[in-house]
Order: sequence, then C-alpha cells, then structure tokens
Amino acid sequence: MDKRVAKEKTVPIPVVGATGEQPLCNKHNEIIADLNAISMTELYEKVYPPKIPVVDGFLNCGTYLFVGAPKVGKSFFMAQLAYHVSMGSPLWDYPVCQGSVLYLALEDDYARLQQRLSRMFDMESSDHFYMATKSKTLNEGLDMQLEEFVKEHPDARLIIIDTLQKVREAGGEHYSYSNDYEIVTRLKAFSDSHNICLLTVHHTRKMESQDSFDMISGTNGLLGAADGAFIMQKKKRTDNTAVMNIVGRDQQDQELTLEFDRERCVWKKTKAETENISNPVDPLLEKIASFMKEQKEPWTGTASELLERIPDISVKANVLVRKLNVKAGCLYKDYGILYEPKQRTPEKKEFCLSVFNNEKVSIVSEN
Repeated sequence: MDKRVAKEKTVPIPVVGATGEQPLCNKHNEIIADLNAISMTELYEKVYPPKIPVVDGFLNCGTYLFVGAPKVGKSFFMAQLAYHVSMGSPLWDYPVCQGSVLYLALEDDYARLQQRLSRMFDMESSDHFYMATKSKTLNEGLDMQLEEFVKEHPDARLIIIDTLQKVREAGGEHYSYSNDYEIVTRLKAFSDSHNICLLTVHHTRKMESQDSFDMISGTNGLLGAADGAFIMQKKKRTDNTAVMNIVGRDQQDQELTLEFDRERCVWKKTKAETENISNPVDPLLEKIASFMKEQKEPWTGTASELLERIPDISVKANVLVRKLNVKAGCLYKDYGILYEPKQRTPEKKEFCLSVFNNEKVSIVSEN
C-alpha cells in the first residue's frame, strides 16, 4: 500500500495533558451541543406563540418583499396598507388585526407624505401610524432603532422599509447570493423575535421573465431567505390596473387584479384569481370552542380535568396536551381562544384556556 495513503487512513490519536489541547471527543460533544437539537417528543411538548395574520388571508407575520418597477404605485399601496393596519379597518375584504405601524419612507420627505396621505384619507388620521424619512443602515444600527420602536410600541404589528436599497451599505447594488440571503435573514431574525411583519419594498430588474418572481432585482437569495413576496406589475406605466402576485410559506398563492383610483390615490381590488383554501374543521377544537363559549370565563386545569368536563373527546390526556401544544395557533386564530401552559411539575401539568381580547400574544413554552 502507498505509504501516503496509509498515513491518510490512520486515525489520529487524541493528545491529553501537557499540550493543553482538548480531547477530540470533548470537541465533538461541544459541536453536538451547539446544534440545540431536540427530539420529536420534545418538540410536541413545546408551545410556540401563535402567528396572527396582520391582514387575514393576505399578509402574515414574518419578513416579506414587496417588489415592483419604479413609480408603479408601491408607495401609495404601502401608505394604504399602513393606514388600514393602524386603524384596524378591513383592507378590501380582508380582516385586519389592528396595531401600531412604522413606515420608513426613505425616498420621501414629510411634506410629500403630508400631501399624499391627505389626498388618500382626507383629514382622517391615525394615532398608531408612525413614519420616518431617515434611518440608519443595517450595518450602522437599524436593528437597534427598530428594537427601540417595538419597545416603545408593544402593540406594533407592521414595519415597512421603503426601500431595501436605502438600508444597505454603499455599493449594495452589486451583491452575491450569500450577501442577499444574509441581509434578509437579519431582517427575518428581527421579525421572528418580535412576532411582527417586516415588509421591505424593492425593485424589479429590467429584464423580462415568464416567472414574475424571477424579476426581483438581485439574486435568488432575497426570496430564498424571505417568508414570501408580493410582485406588483403593470402592462403599461400609464395603466390604471395592475396585477399583484403573492407567494408565501404560510399562505395560499394568489393573483389579484387591482385598479388605481386616481382621484383618491388608493388601490381597489377588482378580482382574485386564487382564493384562499380553508383548513378542514378540527372536531377537537370545535368541542373546546363550544365548551369555552358556555364557560364564559378563563378555565384552568389539567388535561384529565378537561376530559371530565368534555367527556365526548375520545383521546388520552397526554395526547390532548400534545394536540393543544401543536394546535395553539389554530385555536387562537380560528376560535379566539388562548391556550397557555402554566407552571408544570412531573405530577401535574396545568394549562389555561381563555378568550383573548385582540392583544399581542407572547407564549413561553413550558417543558
């Protein structure tokens, strides 16, 4: 056998002692520990905060791209969306979950915003709609500015960055896949940690494509890291109509036809090519919802105690707890019931069911 090959196949012997180096087995254990891997059983024991849609059937929590050609009407729609979320009024036929909104209109000034908003909404105003025309870039501390806003406004639902290029460092127009992926990943880490929506306005490339999402300026790293994207397109710049394509991880793909009201400068929905597909009704959640409707007050107890109150639920107590852990988001979103694990011991695992009051929810999982 070739001596060089034999040497390569020789297993290195870990050195312990005077060299001060760690044994390889210890390093291996550290690497495994860094993964924070959990088992499937442990996963079912955790409860994660329900992701309440910002605009039900249209916009969820997470980081999204809103892409269109320059002057296609993106900023008008951003102002329209921000106003509706801040007021809690339906956007077209989509229900809205009200909360504070921050609109970083980084290509505008306050005088232009004043004229635009007054034309769109007359003299009606919202105390929960905040805007700024300047911000730091991501490398300069934008994330800290957003942290401060969320801290001051715990009901924050939506932050709009108009545009992505304005929060990148100089020279950001020539980026690789890894750079594009990294910048959206940083934004997504923020939106996920606060359970809000971060909507980032971006531009299309000049080159046409059969797939509208291939027209996003930059690399596929932007869409790859984002939770979804909206593409707004017109056949001609002078058209009053536009097509909005929507794709996302947690929502049904849609294609909407919009018409621009030039008098009020707002977009109206005229057609929806793909309607949302509703999830099938869960009999377990239906029975719990009926129980809570009769209860009319928060209920606290164990799974065994709940099964005594709802005897027609044919599952074991430990299975019921797992189902509630997994279905906490659906229970909250579809039935308005908040499921919260309480302090648990090996002998007793209590939880609370209550009707929520449209406040932002933060659930800490109990192990």
